[in-house]
Amino acid sequence: MKCILKIILISVLLFSCKKETKINISRHNQNYTDLFLKQSTINSFFKSNPENENIENEVNLFYKNRNFQYAWFSKTGMIQAVSNFQNQLQNYSNDFNDKTLNNTQLDSLIKNNKDKVEVDENEREKLELMLTTTFFKYSEKAFLGINKNAHQLDWFIPRSKKNLQILLDSLILKNENDKTYEPVNLYYSKLKEKLRLYREIQKKGGFPIIKTDIKTLTLTVTESDSCLLQVKQRLFLSGDLKINDKTILFSSSLETAISNFQQRLGLTENGKLDTKTLEELNKTVDFRIKQMLVNLERLRWIPVEIENDYLLVNIPEYKLHVFENKKLLWETNVVVGKDAKQTSIFKGNISRIILNPYWNIPNSIINKEILPKLKRNSNYLSRNNMEVVSYSGKEISASTINWNKYSKNVPFIIRQKPGDDNSLGKMKFLFPNSFSIYLHDTPSKELFNQNKRDFSHGCIRVENPKKLALYLLKNNKSWNQDKVNKVLKTNTETGIAIKPNMPVYIAYFTAWVDSEGNLNFRNDIYNLDDELAKEIFEE
Repeated sequence: MKCILKIILISVLLFSCKKETKINISRHNQNYTDLFLKQSTINSFFKSNPENENIENEVNLFYKNRNFQYAWFSKTGMIQAVSNFQNQLQNYSNDFNDKTLNNTQLDSLIKNNKDKVEVDENEREKLELMLTTTFFKYSEKAFLGINKNAHQLDWFIPRSKKNLQILLDSLILKNENDKTYEPVNLYYSKLKEKLRLYREIQKKGGFPIIKTDIKTLTLTVTESDSCLLQVKQRLFLSGDLKINDKTILFSSSLETAISNFQQRLGLTENGKLDTKTLEELNKTVDFRIKQMLVNLERLRWIPVEIENDYLLVNIPEYKLHVFENKKLLWETNVVVGKDAKQTSIFKGNISRIILNPYWNIPNSIINKEILPKLKRNSNYLSRNNMEVVSYSGKEISASTINWNKYSKNVPFIIRQKPGDDNSLGKMKFLFPNSFSIYLHDTPSKELFNQNKRDFSHGCIRVENPKKLALYLLKNNKSWNQDKVNKVLKTNTETGIAIKPNMPVYIAYFTAWVDSEGNLNFRNDIYNLDDELAKEIFEE
């Protein structure tokens, strides 16, 4: 019996050894090296080449995680990852016109040791640590963005957390023909591609200046004018005009190109060289590149992977987009907060729809707008379908209140009753947040016909609220269009829970690539681009 047990034990040990040997061989084939650093070597390197605490911590952690094994060298010399990383650095420098990571000493060390199998130990240690340090400095810039609390920049969408350790590991293990992984979202990648196109335009002299006169504003198809040479060159460079037409004729293809440009810029699509269109056409390529750089910075803060289904309100675009399975399903116009009452930038989750809502009027509006009108006309509330209630919900007769004793912050709630004239319209969409912002209907439908739609006190008015409500209720068997319509015909406030909650991003992008691959620009309505540019470019 003892003999049998001994045979079984030996067999198990042999099998375990074979399995472990297989793992080690696999590691050897991928990226194995018998070269190791010492902690004292790393300490000495940073004593001579000090970096900020974050970078030094990242480098130390990286080597501790790999038991101080070299990353950029194998027994045959430098590995392919060095060339791959050099290409990444060069692309970044070209794309963002950022020379701060350029290092002639690093380039020289790489060049001198590129094809060597036997590398001087001191040079190898220095090159190894310089590469790793530069990688983390590059990754912080390229993927994390500026080192500042985004809340100070009026951005309250949680910033994306990225593991730079895993990123470096993936670069080290990458083969020559593998695509380089970058921890960025699709929006970032698309905008960076357009940035490269605009860099090429910049190298070739930029966009032409279009010199115009009063006649230009009235030009129509079949008419001619010398300024159309510059207009056509400008639109050809940006891809709006498909052929390089060098005539001075206002052709139908030019009209189409102008309309396409106007659509990308959020202008009235009339195919005419009106004042606003000419103003946008004459913005320089440098201005547009700066605009893209600012928005690429914002896109670094967005998660790499966004939910499959979500809503996106882009404030400068005045649009709400509905995404399903990561694809744009439909979109609708919105009205956002005016500059003095800016709509906040944050992420929420729509949890509830209210049909026939009451509007609890904010204190700021009561103080500035309602109280002065009440003091002039005691019937103001009844004429506007408003009422007064206590904080416990008990109705208070407005005629019993001496309004003259209040200059601000009345000790009760003033609210507007449900109805067609309610400022929230016939429905609102709640997503709990600290900014008291929500989506809602509006009786002022005419505002959606304007191109510039910043009229609200901060909340977001939706042009097609019923369509949005039915979309959010599509999986709720208790609610269909007939039932919703039936409730809307009444003035009874009715709440409906949304399960699961729908993510909604209230964002601020003035440059982006849309789902059809078109580069869009919008005006910086809250001057947030200017504020962020000061941080990025240290203006």
